[in-house]
Amino acid sequence: MSALWPLLRRDLRQLLLGGTRGGAMLPLLFFLAVAMLYPFAVGPDAPLLARTGGGVIWVAALLASILPLDRLVAPDLELGTFDQLAIRGVSEEAAMAARLLAHWLSFGPLLLLATLPAAALLNLSGDTLRLLLLGLLAGTPGLAAIGLTIAALTASLRGGAALAGLLLIPLAVPLLIFGAGSLARGDVSGVALCGAISLVLVALTPFAAGAAIRAAREG
Repeated sequence: MSALWPLLRRDLRQLLLGGTRGGAMLPLLFFLAVAMLYPFAVGPDAPLLARTGGGVIWVAALLASILPLDRLVAPDLELGTFDQLAIRGVSEEAAMAARLLAHWLSFGPLLLLATLPAAALLNLSGDTLRLLLLGLLAGTPGLAAIGLTIAALTASLRGGAALAGLLLIPLAVPLLIFGAGSLARGDVSGVALCGAISLVLVALTPFAAGAAIRAAREG
């Protein structure tokens, strides 16, 4: 357990800063750009923006979560980082659990904060904003889990980053349906289902991603 905290700090630092690849700012700026451009696309129709804005924010969050996938696993696989961790007795599953937490911390809380100005731009009511924040809080860990699993599965493939983005979108549809669907119904039942799916994904991801990393190392 003591080896996981330095690993989590390292992963979080790499994902937040990101070097020349933009770090956490890239998904955040993309998310805000979608929220700013949407009113220009549909015009200054306040009721229309209020009715569709929540769904637009959900789609923006899903697409923003794709952007860090190319630096989640592949660079460390190329550098032999997982081999070094194995020598130190850190299993692939433990490394993936730390990376999953770091991945969510690098984009989830920032998107929740950015939802406040985005909701103002899209004329969302206070009740809709509250439900939207609850849904994103429940759903973004699931998006992070799907992204990490796909990044691990495609890390050793040529063009894996582009393939990862294409694979994430259909797998994230259930989260999108229940999360965004709760806004239309105005109750938290969809948020609860979204949270249940996220919990299952978060529980399974360290094992699935760890097995994929082990197969890539031995392949």
